[in-house]
Amino acid sequence: MTRTLDQLVFNNSFSQLPASFYTSVIPQALSEPHLVSFNPKVCQLLEFSHEEVTTQRFAQIFSGNQVHPRFSPLAMKYTGHQFGQYNPDLGDGRGVLLGEVVTSTGAKWDLHLKGSGLTPYSRQGDGRAVLRSSIREYLASAAMAGLGIATTHALAIIGSTTPVYREQVEQGATLIRVAESHVRFGHFEYLFYTQQHGDLKQLADYIIEHHFSDLSSHSTPYAAMYQRIVELTATLIADWQSVGFAHGVMNTDNMSILGLTFDYGPYGFLDNYNPHYICNHSDYSGRYAFNQQPSIALWNLAALGYALSPLIESDTANAVLDTFEPLLQTAYSKKMRAKLGLITDSDQDGYLFKNLFNCLTALQLDYTLFFRTLSSIPATDIASSADRLFAVASDNTSLKADDTSTESVRNKKENQNNEYRAQLATWLNEYQQRVSFELIDSETKGGNKHSDQARQHLMLASNPKFILRNYLAQLAIQEAEQGDYSRIESLMEVLASPFDEHPKHQSMAKLPPEWGKTLTISCSS
Repeated sequence: MTRTLDQLVFNNSFSQLPASFYTSVIPQALSEPHLVSFNPKVCQLLEFSHEEVTTQRFAQIFSGNQVHPRFSPLAMKYTGHQFGQYNPDLGDGRGVLLGEVVTSTGAKWDLHLKGSGLTPYSRQGDGRAVLRSSIREYLASAAMAGLGIATTHALAIIGSTTPVYREQVEQGATLIRVAESHVRFGHFEYLFYTQQHGDLKQLADYIIEHHFSDLSSHSTPYAAMYQRIVELTATLIADWQSVGFAHGVMNTDNMSILGLTFDYGPYGFLDNYNPHYICNHSDYSGRYAFNQQPSIALWNLAALGYALSPLIESDTANAVLDTFEPLLQTAYSKKMRAKLGLITDSDQDGYLFKNLFNCLTALQLDYTLFFRTLSSIPATDIASSADRLFAVASDNTSLKADDTSTESVRNKKENQNNEYRAQLATWLNEYQQRVSFELIDSETKGGNKHSDQARQHLMLASNPKFILRNYLAQLAIQEAEQGDYSRIESLMEVLASPFDEHPKHQSMAKLPPEWGKTLTISCSS
């Protein structure tokens, strides 16, 4: 079943909440709007006609030139902690919630227009989004969905000739974001810190009714809601860490109560494995570095728990919060075992993972290519595969002595290189023994559930061949700014199914060029 925009069913329940939750806003028009790209998979979620997305009327409506009669556009009010400091002056500063589509299955999807112009919460901004940032979020949401990670979605990008002034003049654009909810931790913080406790309870009731309806008859529904948010967040962070994704700005106003990856800004996927990777060049302290994401998620959940204190006893909230780290560890260990093709638990797996990360860090191996290459190596060949893995997953530039180095420096680097290779060979031997034990144990117990072929199949389904590397997004942006959207479409094809081979797009799976590893991404959009 597909429907036109006029046939979609809208509920717009958030606009029925008290006026303190939002401000009604009419989007501001962009000049000469045109479709840049649309995602057919998101059309399918909405049961929306592909054909209508390509019409000029669609571009007019989702560029602010027209307001559809079934929309109830509003800018949400929320606050939050930014880099650990509470900021009361937040809210939808460049976006509006247009309305909420209800599908034939009863699923509810927000339509949110990002880059729609000034709102009461724009502060010193202009309320606009640029083509550059819109493409980055559009591609990232598709990439995360393809990886099976909870995320907001993006239906389409609308480009324009409207100039937007950032570090330089850029092209204005809008992004049509789609999500089950746009409610953030910061919504609850706003109502708590302004002492609107009655509205705080109403928001919690709203979330339970629309998103956690199974908790409505729970004896302590608000504690159960908090527990659900903790669980969803733990799963999300485990997923991020397993694929090497760094969000970059984990402020509480960027944290979804549904555990969605939310508000893509200066994000990045790991190239060479670096646990201290900082993808946001404005993050001077490294607060949101890759290896800090689990602890920051816990911090943010604690901030949410404090905001819910009028509804939940402190002892109960603390007990709920204490479940986060065990939940995260369990989810992450499961992900890592799948990446290594392991289906049973072992007390030694923690050491196996740790030793692997030490090797990846020391050799500066490409995180994605290492695991993908390992996925196709038979169990009997694992211990002898160090050279193959090193050849595929490393450009070796960081371990080479340059031509001007003294002989002693070159010898020192070469010795270090050999030491790290030996370290990897030792780990591969340990991993082969772990795999062999699991395969033998399966045979001893009379099962054939985990043959070596099954192990490789599990690994190939757990280790993507394609990720959205920063340089790929940058190339797509540069070409799009010249009116060529073909690279966006090619990326959307591989990102939709990143575990598949896609032979014609093999170049997108290779090591990034050196310039691609040094791109700096900011919050500017």
